[in-house]
Amino acid sequence: MLFNSIDFAIFLPVVFLLYWFVANRSLKWQNILIIAASYLFYGWWDWRFLSLILFSTVVDYLVGIGLSKAEDIRKRRILLWTSITVNLGFLGFFKYYNFFLENFITAFSFFGSEISASSLNIILPVGISFYTFQTLSYTIDVYNRKLEPTRDFISLAAFVSFFPQLVAGPIERATNLLPQFDSPRIFSYSKSVDGLRQILWGLFKKIVIADNCAVHANYIFANSADMDGSMLLLGALFFTFQIYGDFSGYSDIAIGTARLFGFDLMRNFAFPYFSRDIAEFWRRWHISLSTWFRDYLYIPIGGSRGGTWMKVRNTFVIFVVSGFWHGANWTFIVWGALNALYFLPLLLAKKNRQNIEIVAQGKVFPTVREVGGMMITFWLTVLAWIFFRAENLTHAFSYIDGIFSSNLFVLPDITGMKALLLIVPLFLLFEWFGREKEFALALAEEWKRPMRYIVYYIIILAIFLLTGEQQQFIYFQF
Repeated sequence: MLFNSIDFAIFLPVVFLLYWFVANRSLKWQNILIIAASYLFYGWWDWRFLSLILFSTVVDYLVGIGLSKAEDIRKRRILLWTSITVNLGFLGFFKYYNFFLENFITAFSFFGSEISASSLNIILPVGISFYTFQTLSYTIDVYNRKLEPTRDFISLAAFVSFFPQLVAGPIERATNLLPQFDSPRIFSYSKSVDGLRQILWGLFKKIVIADNCAVHANYIFANSADMDGSMLLLGALFFTFQIYGDFSGYSDIAIGTARLFGFDLMRNFAFPYFSRDIAEFWRRWHISLSTWFRDYLYIPIGGSRGGTWMKVRNTFVIFVVSGFWHGANWTFIVWGALNALYFLPLLLAKKNRQNIEIVAQGKVFPTVREVGGMMITFWLTVLAWIFFRAENLTHAFSYIDGIFSSNLFVLPDITGMKALLLIVPLFLLFEWFGREKEFALALAEEWKRPMRYIVYYIIILAIFLLTGEQQQFIYFQF
């Protein structure tokens, strides 16, 4: 069930009314309704994969109970690794089996040995990378004694399957979201209005920005061999805004939807394209994943402690694993490694935390230095996104080679793109003025009512008038 579908437009108000007007007398019944709605939401794609979510939930519930009783470190480690093995085992089988098999065969062929093995026609369960990491956060935090294990299976099941962020995040921590299922929720009009506002902004990002950019990005990448350098550069830019509008739009809708039900999800994007260096970019892009890898992988293997070699090693580990998390393709691994190369000079020079505050905070215009930093960071990011979008490494390198050809400065054919080339800069301008808010449209809180509603109606009108071919959210494939 897509957020930008008629199905969801019917599903959401029905669940909302049942939640606040039928199940509101009992916290347990509200949680049961959330589980039922979440399983219906997920099963809309393929009901068979509901068994994976249920099995992971049961395993982690029992592991949590076991950890509450076990004091022996050996038993605790066995329980933790049971959870890790089960969850990552499912993820590895469905997502990476064919990748490892194909590379295994290629490696043997390289050394002159031919082996025969058949790949499997495996359907990747939607959102498996997201809910796997979410449920792992529960057992790891319980193991580390940062969280008391829950004995309420319903609460844990609701936490694992919570439909707003089940499929594409934010990847919530058990320490933040799980206690909210054990606390009474009281309807808040202001919180709900803010949630609707964020949903509206998320839909604008997805339908107006991402889906329209996708049409041109898909065409240019699919026909890159026949394109001038200027068109290839335009295609890379379209994908840059497509993936931002798509993924941050999903996060906005998820966070806004959760607010309608009285929940607070963590922020997942903080205007990353206004970053002044790559370190700042990764503090602002897909925050829930970046911080997950930081806390559960980077810090445990040593973080930025130790000598230069350890810092370099740990940086490459975190970025390459992050790339591999995104997909079973060498393009994602190279994308991760490239970002590690971008990040390393900042880390080694101890400048990776020099841009913590919001750019030009309290000001209208940035300084020349800030503009330079943002431009360099943006174009490095655009280059990296080419690997992320390309079909394979050959395609990525030929695409980049095509950009830097002699026809880079040939005027591109912008037929059919003129409206979008106007809308995207206006969108960026609006985001710039809203960069000190949690999301850009939160600016509307400060406006008088007539102005607010004029902007709302303009956005709604744009959504209806500029709706193109419906595109699946990019991160559903991860």
